[in-house]
Amino acid sequence: MGENGAGKSTPIKIVTGLYRPDHGRLLVNGEEVHFASPRDAIAAGVSAVHQERNLIPRFSIGENIMIERPPTRRGLIDYEAVHAEARRFLDMIDPSIDTRTEVRRLSVAQMQIVEIAKALSLEAGVLLLDEPTASISGHEAEALFAVLRRLRAEGKAIVFVSHKLEEVIALSDRVTVLRDGKVALAGEPIAAMSRGRIVSAMIGRDERVADIGERKALSGQPVMEARGLTTTLGHRNINFILRKGEVLGLYGLVGAGRTELARALIGDARITEGALLLKGAPVRIESVSSAIRKLRIGYISEDRKGEGLILAHPIRSNIAITVWRRIVSRVGLLWRRSENEIAEPLARKLEIRTPSLQQAVAKLSGGNQQKVSIAKWLAAGAEILIIDEPTVGIDIKTKTAIHELIAEITRGGVSVLLISSDMPEMITLADRILVMRDFSLVGEIENSRRYEPMSRQIMNLIHGVAGDGGRDAARQSVHG
Repeated sequence: MGENGAGKSTPIKIVTGLYRPDHGRLLVNGEEVHFASPRDAIAAGVSAVHQERNLIPRFSIGENIMIERPPTRRGLIDYEAVHAEARRFLDMIDPSIDTRTEVRRLSVAQMQIVEIAKALSLEAGVLLLDEPTASISGHEAEALFAVLRRLRAEGKAIVFVSHKLEEVIALSDRVTVLRDGKVALAGEPIAAMSRGRIVSAMIGRDERVADIGERKALSGQPVMEARGLTTTLGHRNINFILRKGEVLGLYGLVGAGRTELARALIGDARITEGALLLKGAPVRIESVSSAIRKLRIGYISEDRKGEGLILAHPIRSNIAITVWRRIVSRVGLLWRRSENEIAEPLARKLEIRTPSLQQAVAKLSGGNQQKVSIAKWLAAGAEILIIDEPTVGIDIKTKTAIHELIAEITRGGVSVLLISSDMPEMITLADRILVMRDFSLVGEIENSRRYEPMSRQIMNLIHGVAGDGGRDAARQSVHG
C-alpha cells in the first residue's frame, strides 16, 4: 500500500523486467535472477497485471488473453482452442463477456477483467496485481478474490497492490507500506494491523474523513429529465430526474450500461425514442460539441488518460481547452497569457499541486490529473457534470479531497450525475442512487448514508431479489 507517487508500481516493474534495479538482488525461489524483459519474468514463473493496460485493441479478447502461448495445430494457431482456453480463464471473473469481441469495443472495466484473465492464463507461481480492482465493481472484485484465495491455497505467491484498505485487510496475509519511495511498514501480519495504523503509515498522520457538509433536502428545479429514453446502444425506457445542486448516483455491475448511458446523454450515441429535457424544455443533442458549448453539459471520462486529458500538453492548456473558442484572438491565435488567466484561479481553488502551470499533465499524480479534469469543466461553466469513476487509482488522502471537491461544486449549483463502482464512495456522495442492470434502470433509492442497509438494498435490486414492496417503491420512484 501507499499513496499516489509512493513508489508501489516501480518494484513491480523491476520484478517483471521492465526496469533494471540500480542496487540489490532479485531472488525467485531462492535463486538470484536478472530479467532483461517481461518474457524473461514469464519464463521464470512471474506474471503481472499492470496499472496501465497492455492490450491490443483490434485483437479479440481471446487472442489478447492467450497471446503469450496461443494453442496451435500443425504449426498454425487453433482459434477454436484459443477461445475455449480464454473462456476458461475469463469465466473465473466474468462469464458474460464474449471472447470473440474486439478489445476496442470494451469498457475500461471490461478491459481490466481481460487483463486479469490474461495474467491468470499464464498460470504463474508468482502473481503481481497492481490496482486490479480500480475500475471494476464489488461483484467482479469478489469473484477475483475467490480466485486469488484458491491460488493461494494451491501454493501460489501473490502481491496485491490496492488503494482500497478493505480489500487489503480482507485478502492479505501481510502488508508492506511505501511512503515517498521508502518502506514505512515492512511485511507486518495483517491480523495485527488496524485500519488507522495502515493509513498513518501511508500518509504520515491520522486519516481524515471527507467533510461533504450537510446535504439539503432536494427540492431544486429539475435541470435534466429523461422520459422513456431508448438508445442505439441498447438502453430501454430510461426515466430519471436530476435536480439543481444534486449528486445523482448511477450504480451497477460491469456491463450494466452506465457509461454508455452517459455517452448517449452527451451526444456520443443516438437517442432513438423518448425525450430528454433540460430545465423543462425538450432538447436534441446532435453532437458532443453541442452538449458542451450550447447546453453546458460536461463529461469526465473514467479513462482520464486516454480520453479526458492531453497528457503531453501543459496544465494551463488542459484546463482552458473547453473555452479555446472564447479566448482565441481575432487572427486565430491562442496566447499563453489568456490560458493562464483561465487556469490560475481554478488551479488555486482546486489545489492542484504543481511547480508551474507549464508542467505537462503526464507528470502529475492521478489525483492531480483528476483535479485538472474537473477544472476544465468549471472553466467551461458546466451546469451539469457527468463524472465517471472519479477516484479510480487514487489514494485515500486524495480521494477525500476529490469527494469534498464534488460536494463543493454542487453547493455552487452544479448538478452531478455520478457513476462509480466504489460502493462506499457512492453512499458517501450521492443524494439519490439509480440502479442499472442490463441497460435498464431497475430502481431508485434515497440515500440514508448508512452503509449496510444501503449496500444491501442496492445489491438486492441488481440481483432482482428485492421484496415486492421494495420493487414497487423503486418502480414508482423511477417513473416519477
